[in-house]
Amino acid sequence: MAELKGNALVAQSGGPTAVINSSMCGVIQEAAKHGCIEKVFAAKNGILGVLNEELMDMSKEDPAQIELLKSTPSAASGSCRFKLKSLEESKTDFERILEVFRAHNVHYFFYNGGNDSMDTCSKIAQLAHQIGWEMRCVGIPKTVDNDLAFTDHCPGYGSVIKYNAAAAMESARDTDSMYTFDVCTIHEVMGRNAGWIAAGCALARRGETDGPHLIYLPEAAFDEEHFLEDVAEVYRKYQRCFIVVGEGLKDKDGKYISAETSKIARDSFGHAQLGGVADFLKTLIQEKVKIKTRTNRAGTAQRAAMHFASLTDRDEAYLCGQMAVRRAIEGVSGKMVSLVRESNDPYRCTTGLADLDAVANGEKKVPREWINERGNMPNQAFLDYARPLIQGEVPIVIRDGLPVYARLKGILAEKKLPPWKSGGK
Repeated sequence: MAELKGNALVAQSGGPTAVINSSMCGVIQEAAKHGCIEKVFAAKNGILGVLNEELMDMSKEDPAQIELLKSTPSAASGSCRFKLKSLEESKTDFERILEVFRAHNVHYFFYNGGNDSMDTCSKIAQLAHQIGWEMRCVGIPKTVDNDLAFTDHCPGYGSVIKYNAAAAMESARDTDSMYTFDVCTIHEVMGRNAGWIAAGCALARRGETDGPHLIYLPEAAFDEEHFLEDVAEVYRKYQRCFIVVGEGLKDKDGKYISAETSKIARDSFGHAQLGGVADFLKTLIQEKVKIKTRTNRAGTAQRAAMHFASLTDRDEAYLCGQMAVRRAIEGVSGKMVSLVRESNDPYRCTTGLADLDAVANGEKKVPREWINERGNMPNQAFLDYARPLIQGEVPIVIRDGLPVYARLKGILAEKKLPPWKSGGK
């Protein structure tokens, strides 16, 4: 295939992770090795940055700050949750995106995100082909939820479970020491429809008496009667109980378990914005089991915890960025870089490619056979899957006792088009 010369653009989307910047660093540093890519831009705030023609010129950045992205959490170029619908419904916006690409000679597009980002990347590739703009669009996987299909796991997942497993381990020790007063703790973690993060907390258990004693995932329907029996039994055995629960816990009818189920808000993609399941369960335990219960909610701290990120996760995130560039230069488009596990022991992982459309329309959940029959704890099969993903610690630059993180200057390329009006209005 003939070499394609032009500029590249990388964009970040959706909820950040501890290692999403490592993927962007992989794109920028790999692109610099290939003469066919003349310049790299980063969209300010994801696809919104493209629509607004706000393109950060990476050639204006200090190379030391680019390198520091490998140990910097969150989305350094900014993220967004902006819904682009079908090509027909959002045609004007998609055409605007291609106008910006043509104005800045962008022939390589790398979108780092989840399902919706892969859908957007796919539609851009389709439209570019329709109008004859030669372009290579490659997706880079990202989500702490680990629910992207057609990849063994997602960059960001290893770090979020390393953090949450450690937090559960430490908080469970607190409950151990306070069992004469604060006898029960519920640790709520992220996970809208899949329980991968909650399941990862099982790595904290090194002995039978260690917390978490109970873990509940959306993949195993919540049964209130069974739950109360489980809590009472753990309390009877250990005089304390530490519980981990995913925010997306559902009952047998598929309804979210929440203190405010009827008031669940939705984001711009139509996804439920969850939280409150721990409070609901706390009330339930205190009323029915009659034991004092506290709650922890990890919130956004869990997905930005670079100070205890997984080195394996960081390195794989960087690799995905690198391979996206290499594959695009080879002529690949309309694909997402995937992670392919070759073995567990020793752990070996390489990369592959998955169709963007298939990823966009898929969802990967924790296999039910990786959860015990009672539905309150992942089993050994899950532990064998998850343990390799948390190995190693990312070296962090420390100054005055705290981490040093990159801060991009964000110098924008000169605009060449009239301002964008959403939907052409």
